[in-house]
Order: sequence, then C-alpha cells, then structure tokens
Amino acid sequence: MMLFSHNYSRYLQMSNINMTLKFFMIIMSVLTVVNGLDNGLARTPPMGWMQWERFRCLTDCDNYPDECISDKLFRAMADHMLSDGYLDAGYEYVIIDDCWFSHKRDSEGRLQPDSDRFPYGIKSLADYIHSKGLKFGIYADYGIFTCAGYPGSLNHLEIDANTFADWGVDYLKFDGCYSDYITIDKGYIEMGKYLNATDRPIVYSCSWPAYQESNDMESNYTALAQTCNLWRNWDDIDDSWESVSEIISWFSTNQDRLAPFSGPGHWNDPDMRNKINIWTKPLQPREDGQQPYAIALMSNRTDGYPYKIGFTLTELNITNPNGFQMKDVFEKNNTLPFITDDEKIYLRMKPTGGALLVFTPIEEQLIVV
Repeated sequence: MMLFSHNYSRYLQMSNINMTLKFFMIIMSVLTVVNGLDNGLARTPPMGWMQWERFRCLTDCDNYPDECISDKLFRAMADHMLSDGYLDAGYEYVIIDDCWFSHKRDSEGRLQPDSDRFPYGIKSLADYIHSKGLKFGIYADYGIFTCAGYPGSLNHLEIDANTFADWGVDYLKFDGCYSDYITIDKGYIEMGKYLNATDRPIVYSCSWPAYQESNDMESNYTALAQTCNLWRNWDDIDDSWESVSEIISWFSTNQDRLAPFSGPGHWNDPDMRNKINIWTKPLQPREDGQQPYAIALMSNRTDGYPYKIGFTLTELNITNPNGFQMKDVFEKNNTLPFITDDEKIYLRMKPTGGALLVFTPIEEQLIVV
C-alpha cells in the first residue's frame, strides 16, 4: 500500500489579504526498507510551511509589501504557525525557498541575503523562528545558479554548509538547477558530508532524482537513502487537480521501485508546480449612440499569490473623449465614477480567478471645480 503526499494550502487572513499556508507532508509506507541515512532526523515525514507554491519568487516589496520574499513575511508566518495551532498539530518547520539571496557573495565568499528584504540577516530571522518553538529551513542549489538565477553552491559546498550551520539552519532544501544531471548525485553526496561535519542536526532534502527522472534516467535510490533525509522525485504541485493527478500517476507507475527505499529518516517526496486572458465585448448601444463595453479577465495561472495586472482602455482600443464610468460586476464596491482612456486600471487576479468590468461612456466632460 502507498499513501501519497498531502501538499495542501490553508488560507489565512493576514493584513487584509488571504494568504495560503502551504503545508507539506511526505508519507510513503513500505513493505521493505533498505539501510538508510541514520542521522537521527526526520524519523517521521517533516511537516511545515514553505513559500514557493504560494509566493514563488516575488521580490517586489513596493507593490506587494505583505507577500514579497522578505524577513517580514517569514516572521508573520511563524507567528501564524504558533497562534493558529499549526505547531501544536505537528507542523514545525518554516522554510525559505529560492530568492532570498543577494546576487553576490560577501567578501569572504559566503552567501548573504538581500539586504533590503532581509535587513537583519538570516541569523536574526532563524533566532526569531526558534523563539516560537519552530524550526528554520533554507534553500540553496548545487549548480552554478539557483533556479531563479541567484548564486549556486557549486565550488562552495563546504563554506555554504558551515554558513548554514552558523545561522542555525535546521533544514536544507538543496535544488539542482544549472548542474549536470548525469553526475549531480556526486555533488549531493559531497554536500551531505559537509553538513554532517558541522555537527549541527540539519534535515537534508535532496532534488537529484527530480532532474534525473525527468530526463529518463533512473536515480540511485540506495545512495539517496544513505545520503538524504528526503528527496524530490518529480514535478512541483500547483493549485490544480490536474497537477496533483499527474504526480499521483507518476508515483503510481513507479511505486514498486520507489517504495523499498522510503522509511524513517529517508523519504520519497512527491512535492508541490501563467497567464491572464482579457476579452472585450461591445454591449447594446445607448439611445445617444454611445457604446458601453464589457471587459472580462480570466487568470489561467494555478500558482502563487493574486497577481497584479494593469491596462488602459486605449490599449484595448476603447476610447471616449469624455471618459467612462467603471463598474465591477463581481465586486460591488469596486466602482469608479470617472476614468479616462489613458488612466491605468489595476486589478489583483487570484489563480484561476476572474473579473468582469463594465465601462459606460460619459456624455459630457466632467468639470472639476
């Protein structure tokens, strides 16, 4: 029998914004288990919150101050983990994914965070999370760069392992972008040795199967179980059943060769994976000949936060010298009594969400006194 991952999102109200708390729970029961990593960690599947599925690589803190990848976001989530009862339920990790980095290492070759978004440094954030009774995790990448283009750990494995230990990291998600998938396992094994040498207990989450299996190369799961506490096998999960079902299908097809390598301390990890369409439609003309328009927007995204989209009526070839009145059909309070052709209209579009706006032309130019 095999139980699959329940990577799911819980919606929280924070700063008047519905935010999703994504929890990951990696469970795969087995009939037989090979000898695996014995560092005393992850005896049960790690559970906690990681930002990627909901907030991706959102670094624009000017437009998204409560949702950008920043010290503020992770402290707020740590507070929610404690106050909303998730820690009591066993969700103990708060983990930073990609995009926390500065684009340059410091003068001693160490990774460092973006100074604007993490002004107090990573050690301060880790201390805060620990003060809540939670554990702190971080992301790095074996390759030349991270998946988002920040500095990778290739040729810096030892110094990065020591840096993470110095910061008080309890969990490392180690990705594999910008690396050679054929030989990637050697780098992961080396990094595991450096982590163990720090003498700090750090759960080691590897990703090398995700890169080898997607290239039709079967990974060495014996080596994985002896090196890593858990490992990503396949693709990311999105906010869609299609995404979940594709991953379930892959694990179902491959379960016989995967199951024997999963057990306490070493787990298979069936993780977590953009567009907005706009239509315009002329409505029934009024008696005076003026032409109202309906504008419909639909988000095809299945990932992340509510994205901001901006457009002008001129860009949609809708014009009226006297301007328009705008009414949001779904959001009754979102009404503008006057808007010009060239005035920017901004909306926040939730994943798979939609909006319907009606623009009614104004007969005479408004005179502002």
